[in-house]
Amino acid sequence: MRGGLMVHHDSLSLMSNKIAIQGWLNVEMVQALIGAHKEAISAAAIKERTKENRKWRQQEQLRTSPHDFVKAYAAHLKRSGKIELPSWTDIVKTGKFKELPPYDPDWYFIRAASMARKIYLRGGLGVGAFRRIYGGAKQNGSCPHHFCKSSGSVARHILQQLQNVNIIDIDPKG
Repeated sequence: MRGGLMVHHDSLSLMSNKIAIQGWLNVEMVQALIGAHKEAISAAAIKERTKENRKWRQQEQLRTSPHDFVKAYAAHLKRSGKIELPSWTDIVKTGKFKELPPYDPDWYFIRAASMARKIYLRGGLGVGAFRRIYGGAKQNGSCPHHFCKSSGSVARHILQQLQNVNIIDIDPKG
């Protein structure tokens, strides 16, 4: 895997505690996140990624609502002010298959929170993987739809911002 990234574990546990204190997520969700966090950084989990470990992560993911977590984490990123909003966010399309820019003014923070969550759960994701994840169907008029990747510059800029804030790190495996 080239260009893979991993979550900076200290920042996620601190962020989980802040969310629990401010009351955006219930205590069970935060405990599930911290449990997944502890499992991910244990030496045995780092050395061997067995099927049991992946199943356990999937079960932990099902306990925590992704929508609630991404909304809360996006609000946290926006409030903290560490991630600076680029000047082009109001005019840029998120992919060549889109016709208009996003309507939500906070779309950049939501995408950053979603990307941080996906890196935490999967690990080793880069710009190419995020282009594929956030891609969609291109409307070709009366012709059939075809899959198109999303914008690479948006994904790259968000990953650089998350790396500057020490939420993610470059994966030593590549």
